[in-house]
Amino acid sequence: MVDAARAAGCARILVVVGHGAERVREEIAGDDLGWVLQAEQRGTGHALAQAEPEIRGEATVLVLSGDVPLVRPETLDRLAAAAEEGWAAMAVAELPDPGMLGRVIVDQAGVFQSIVEFKDATPEQRAVRLINAGIYALPAPAIFDYLRNLKTDNAQGELYLTDAVTNAAADGHPVRLIMLPDPDEALGVNDRTELARVHRLLIGRHLVSLMKAGVTILEPERTVIEPGVRIGEDTVIHPGVSLLGDTAIGRDCVLHQGAWLRDTTVGDGTTVEPYSVLDRAEVGEGCRVGPFARLRPASRLLRGARVGNFVEVKNSVLGEGAKANHLAYVGDTTVGEGANLGAGVVTCNYDGQHKHPTEIGPGAFIGSDTMLVAPVKVGAGASTAAGSIITKNVPAGALAVGRVRQKNLEGWAGGLRRRRADSGKTKKGNE
Repeated sequence: MVDAARAAGCARILVVVGHGAERVREEIAGDDLGWVLQAEQRGTGHALAQAEPEIRGEATVLVLSGDVPLVRPETLDRLAAAAEEGWAAMAVAELPDPGMLGRVIVDQAGVFQSIVEFKDATPEQRAVRLINAGIYALPAPAIFDYLRNLKTDNAQGELYLTDAVTNAAADGHPVRLIMLPDPDEALGVNDRTELARVHRLLIGRHLVSLMKAGVTILEPERTVIEPGVRIGEDTVIHPGVSLLGDTAIGRDCVLHQGAWLRDTTVGDGTTVEPYSVLDRAEVGEGCRVGPFARLRPASRLLRGARVGNFVEVKNSVLGEGAKANHLAYVGDTTVGEGANLGAGVVTCNYDGQHKHPTEIGPGAFIGSDTMLVAPVKVGAGASTAAGSIITKNVPAGALAVGRVRQKNLEGWAGGLRRRRADSGKTKKGNE
């Protein structure tokens, strides 16, 4: 709802909070938000009344329900325009099964008469299918006069905002009804079942907009792309992909099955192979990630870099064309352009108390199963021998060998087999 208010161009956005106020503040960030505390929860009319000190002078006030998140900015524009032509406006929808939503009562000419909450409605009123979506455009300061006169003589003992709107209409103030073109915009969240339904509809709406903009989504029903995610034209999304938060995907990318990305940027022409996890990472153009790779926060891959099978990267930069293709851990590391990290390479960045950096120069070749014990530097074009433990800096162009010299004990394997056989006979004899 906050996003919808922003998109509609609201001059100010006030969020009324009560139960769980601090958690709501943490989840909904923004310098453009004002916070209004409803310390005692006495109903929707009481909630809006708490905002009166924050609204000075004449204004059209859009009142949005936080549990009705499918309303579009275009609907808010229509509501505001209708209220400015008359006195107030409210969103309504006609549902085949209105459930426990408030009913909107009109006369034979279709003129608004009242809003009746389900618990207070008669059987005849419950048969009405026109419902209140809980979204209004109301005049300030006039609406606050009606809020001050509300009473709690209803089934829930609360101060209803709907009663203020009804009382204003009874005084001759015209309340325009804005029919929602999509009844789903009126859906609210009162339990986990409704939450799941609304969430899927919100995701589905965004998927449709992406596909119309030129993104290929092979199986929308098996794909989760949150509304804040941006994707460039001609990118292909395979089934089971989840794109969350502030994620941006470039043009001509391919995201294969099971890829999971959150708050991550991916450049044009990049491929994310199956079941890779990218969390608050930055991936440049023409890169390849995965399969089964993990990019942790503050990981950066520059143009053409590759991170392959079961490679984990944390707080590191891989330069252009750098590769870490197999079974590696790269933490707190700068990898130069064109460098290659072999299978099983580990940057040992943690000494039990502090993290330390590793620097790998351009064109360096890090042999398989090398342990780089940070802090350490490997110079440009240098190499490490497979299986080495590197604890000292390696000069540019040098080969570092950090392992015990191999010894071959001739005949040892045959002697071992004989010793094992003799040991087995002794045991049987003892038995």
